[in-house]
Amino acid sequence: MHTDWTALAAPAQLLGESPFWHPQEQRLYWVDITGRALLRARLDGSTPECWPMPAEPGCIAPARCQGRPVGLVVALRGRICHAPQWGGTLVELAQLPIDPARQRANDGKCDALGRLWVGTLHEPLSGPRQPVGALYCVDLRRPGTALVQPMLEQVATANGLAWSPDGRRLYFADTPSHCIRAWDCNARGEPQGTPQVLQRFAPRDPPERAGGPRPYGGRPDGACVDAEGAYWCALYEGARLLRLSPSGQCLQELALPLACPTMPCLGGPDGRTLLVTSASAGRSAQELAARPLSGRVLQRRVAVPGLPVAWCELGRR
Repeated sequence: MHTDWTALAAPAQLLGESPFWHPQEQRLYWVDITGRALLRARLDGSTPECWPMPAEPGCIAPARCQGRPVGLVVALRGRICHAPQWGGTLVELAQLPIDPARQRANDGKCDALGRLWVGTLHEPLSGPRQPVGALYCVDLRRPGTALVQPMLEQVATANGLAWSPDGRRLYFADTPSHCIRAWDCNARGEPQGTPQVLQRFAPRDPPERAGGPRPYGGRPDGACVDAEGAYWCALYEGARLLRLSPSGQCLQELALPLACPTMPCLGGPDGRTLLVTSASAGRSAQELAARPLSGRVLQRRVAVPGLPVAWCELGRR
């Protein structure tokens, strides 16, 4: 069942996330949130590169200025930074309006206009996560100016961010809700009106359920959209990826040899390599022994290519 998947040469990450394929460099970029690092690798089996970060990197995106690539933007816990060169100096561009002692940046992507959308999550010292996070749109296109605007509020764990190929539909998941929602968007890619439920997943049964708990199918984590407009979603603790139609129909289900996939992306020279990050942090020794690829980046070929990565547009500085 899992023979189509192979692992990148990179070692296991604690919480791999935010993968994207860089078309100019022909590299995969991603982050290890808990491990506080950025990573990049080619798909030829060569040794990956790792860049330690001073705080948890929730997400990354390629950056450009006036059409020229200028490194990366990185959401580091409560601030947005520019990394002009790999391994170089980080330059703060904006701060998110959050308390970094109890919240941090999580899933994020750029829209077609070059704005970085970053979701946050509640990270309590104890107890369950509460819906005190939000989804922010960070516009860095004007020189010397950062506009940070909340777009969706009352979020516990922001995830699943993606747009349809025409930019007129926004997908988003608040992971603890076990629900993926879709919003119609205006010409600026901004959500309008009431969201529609794209797909709802069954929560975990309590241990005392009569007849015993049902097998748990996982909860929605990161996602991407392919060239046909289908939504690829990682099911955390579900050991699977789903490909959903714009109406929410399950078009394809791919089983994984690990329990906690975190986010898929599509890349490779022809865009038809499906890559998925995963987590190993917090998993039991028994699970890690049974699923030794936990925390690795897996890849396999698929029929439909992905969309080109959206760049973060920076004004001249």
